Amino acid sequence: MRILLVKLSSLGDVVQTLPVLSDILRAHPQAQMDWVVEESFASLLQSVPAIERVLVYAQRRWRKRPFDARVRSEQRSFRQSLHQCTYDVVLDAQGLIKSAWVARQARLSTQGFSATFGNRSELCSYEWPVRFMLDRAVAMPWQVHAVQRTRLLAAGALGYGDAPWLTQAPVYPFERLPPLAGRRGVWLSHGTTRADNQWPRSHWLALARRLIESGESVLIPQASDSEAAWADAMVEELGPAAQKLPRLDLGRLWPLMAQARGVVSVDSGLGHLAVALDLPVVQLFSQDRIRRAGPLGQPHQTAVGGLHVPTVDEAWQAWQRCVQAARQAGTG
Repeated sequence: MRILLVKLSSLGDVVQTLPVLSDILRAHPQAQMDWVVEESFASLLQSVPAIERVLVYAQRRWRKRPFDARVRSEQRSFRQSLHQCTYDVVLDAQGLIKSAWVARQARLSTQGFSATFGNRSELCSYEWPVRFMLDRAVAMPWQVHAVQRTRLLAAGALGYGDAPWLTQAPVYPFERLPPLAGRRGVWLSHGTTRADNQWPRSHWLALARRLIESGESVLIPQASDSEAAWADAMVEELGPAAQKLPRLDLGRLWPLMAQARGVVSVDSGLGHLAVALDLPVVQLFSQDRIRRAGPLGQPHQTAVGGLHVPTVDEAWQAWQRCVQAARQAGTG
């Protein structure tokens, strides 16, 4: 069975779709899986062994210069790559018109079909025309976690909806990490594209000082000039126990993150990546998405806040609980 997943963006959504790969391989061990994704996230997926082909879709860049000769050439190359294989199942795991349009362009086998979400779920992006653009529409519960929603889509489409592992914690296709004692630094993942996801700088400073006083060092990632300036200011105030990390593509960033002792993050793609890597994680939610997007099923991963901006004390206490749970689980 050959399966194509279409999940174009964003980083957090792409990461939270990864457990679908593990689910499918449990139900269909011989399945071959390809994935269409925006170019910014391709290097992450190219490092996942369960994916045979990563098809790079650069719509965000293409739409800025639709008549450019190079853009037209890249679009033709993408379609040629997409048509190299015939698929038994095409899953639109995004539920938007742009992703359904990509799914429609894939070649299906004689008995092949395409599928997507049949309806909107609370706090999940969805555009209703997609249910009529593809062959099958899988009904979704109204209240469902983002990870579980995509797992249910694949299970409903591929016929393993009664599998017992669907009620268990999601399995991400990354190798188990070394013990905590062999890792270094706590990542403070402050960057976010949404203003309502931000945590106050004064809170970050206070939390960083507590971490440093406890013997930890803090590592600050950055992916833009503004984030780099923020990191520089933090390092200047915190001193030598703080370090600004270099700007890396995702294929080189995730192995570096995997060496960390843990991550404190806002609701962002890097926070979800830390969850996928099975690190001790505290996610800081300043708006009501916590029940839809927070960590699932692991005692060393938690979310704080939601209907209120989490305090420094809440974040610190959550961090201590997560580290202790990791040690008790035998990873410390």
